[in-house]
Amino acid sequence: MFTWPAALLALLLVPALAWAYRALTRRASRETAGARALVLSDGATGKRAGRHRHIPPTLYLAAITLLLLGLSRPTVPVSLPRLQGTVILAFDVSTSMIADDLEPTRMEAAKAAARTFIEDQPRTVQVGVVAFSDTAFVIQPPSNVRADLIAAIDRLSPQGGTSVSEGLFRSLGAITGRPLQIDEGATPEDLLETDIGYFGSAVIVMLTDGEHTSASDPLAVAQLAANAGVRVFAVGLGGPRGTTIEVDGFRIATELNEPLLSEIADLTNGEYIRAETATELAAVYDRIDLGLTTPGERLEVTSLLSLGALVLIVTGALLSIRWFGRVP
Repeated sequence: MFTWPAALLALLLVPALAWAYRALTRRASRETAGARALVLSDGATGKRAGRHRHIPPTLYLAAITLLLLGLSRPTVPVSLPRLQGTVILAFDVSTSMIADDLEPTRMEAAKAAARTFIEDQPRTVQVGVVAFSDTAFVIQPPSNVRADLIAAIDRLSPQGGTSVSEGLFRSLGAITGRPLQIDEGATPEDLLETDIGYFGSAVIVMLTDGEHTSASDPLAVAQLAANAGVRVFAVGLGGPRGTTIEVDGFRIATELNEPLLSEIADLTNGEYIRAETATELAAVYDRIDLGLTTPGERLEVTSLLSLGALVLIVTGALLSIRWFGRVP
């Protein structure tokens, strides 16, 4: 294909130049018809000159053809493997994230690991940020602008309870690029009938430290994600026995619901990972496999044509110097 196909009309110059060269050589042949030999600077015989004299001009003509073809900016289809996809970082921002069993706190450890992950991603990976507690919000739509992503993570602060289903559902909305709503009174069967499309290169990383406390069924939302090809990596923060935190003078126990998180990961072909230390949490992101994709693209080859023309011109000039002692 060609970006500027109208420029192909310039190729009409090629047969015109070939005709002009043929006319010039015929006239030169008539002017030297009475000569029995040509005296050449390199001592070549007339027979040798006749055999070689058309090669440099032919190379020049081929070079002109490539240059004129390059004016149309031709492109060729290519498939280059590269890491590509969408990662939604879904942060549990419930009050229990202030627990300090991960230093300095669960929230700050999760934010620090997420910042490192973002810095390590190529531009072909889009990262979004979702915050969920009793409800969920898309804090930053998928983007490869690192400054925006890190600023969104820095704004996160703990408050409220934990709704895993809301976090998953809002993350799916961030992946699709449009808001998804769970109708009040909708059954899991109603939810599974929702077609949100297919996003096989998308991943949700859910970082949570507490139990699911809302009435909606997170497994139904996980099945919706699985139907859309979205994998969920559920990261459990803290130890399996949980811990207690103090809120407004009250001591509150928080405990990981590991069976639920494992089932969500299994349903979506993802993985459940427990992170009991900041070091383990930082290593979680190395286990997220987006995989290589080979998107079809079109590559402009104008520069390659120009390089080929240069090679032909230089070759023609060198041959002309070697055989005739001059560049025509």
